Amino acid sequence: MDRITDLSVIIVNWNTAELLVQCLESLGVASKRLSVETIVVDNASTDNSCDAVKKDFPSVRLMECNTNLGFSKANNLGIRAAAGQYICLINSDVVLSESCLDRMYEYMDQHSRIGILGPKVLNADGTLQGSIRQFPSVWNTLCRTLALDVLLPKSRLLGGFFMRFANPDQVIAVDALSGCFWMVRRDALNQIGLLDEGFFMYAEDLDYCKRSRLKGWENVYFPEADIIHFGGASSARAPVRFLTENLKATVRYLHKYHGPAERVLFSGAILFLHLRRALTAMALYLLRSTERNKRLTEMKAHAACILWLMRISNTRIASTS
Repeated sequence: MDRITDLSVIIVNWNTAELLVQCLESLGVASKRLSVETIVVDNASTDNSCDAVKKDFPSVRLMECNTNLGFSKANNLGIRAAAGQYICLINSDVVLSESCLDRMYEYMDQHSRIGILGPKVLNADGTLQGSIRQFPSVWNTLCRTLALDVLLPKSRLLGGFFMRFANPDQVIAVDALSGCFWMVRRDALNQIGLLDEGFFMYAEDLDYCKRSRLKGWENVYFPEADIIHFGGASSARAPVRFLTENLKATVRYLHKYHGPAERVLFSGAILFLHLRRALTAMALYLLRSTERNKRLTEMKAHAACILWLMRISNTRIASTS
């Protein structure tokens, strides 16, 4: 009788060959006790990602897409092919620590109500990368807009969305976990379903964690396992497009879970947020000549978001008049 696969690791890749290799290499030390299958879903990369997998990691199952399917749809391809009792969704720009998967698997095995488990996420320099979230509300969005969560990060009232007040070394149940690394229980997956493919990229993690909670599962932050997330490897290639995609995904999430009145308030707060950031980038562009290319890109990105928000607002006004 074949042994049941303990864990399926699914990695979606798009033009991050070097980081993908690092990620796959780190899987070798991330588990010493489990049977692990690894599935790489490549979103029509034009670099040497697929060649590197075929050459250096022959045991990895490679699924090559003819076009960029986006994060959710590509992950769903991997999930459908996965045989594990637990499913790990891992970004290609992640490096796992020693025994990371073993620790997470053991903890989930001991706590049957956990649907999704997320590790401590570190930056490349070893500093903490915020990976836990509250679900968006008008209040915590307003606090972000006014930078109150930055000015008073330890305040539970004002430091809401990114939960900066939380102890990063404490295991806690949270609303949402960053989608850069999840371990999902198979039973939870069967109830929650696949990722919503209406989210091309971004906000699919908020959406999935919301659906998990609505089904009665816990989403838990587990700092006893840690990873390094380099972050922004794909988005750095097209920052204006990716920031706009992030905004579109956020608005889609709001339409899915909030009523018309709340959506108007959300839209106003988000519009003001991008306006504030555009003006800040403009001021830094004028004051710091060494940062002008960076700040000009930021201005363009936030301006694109403002124009998109105004365009959809005008469209909705016209459709109701």
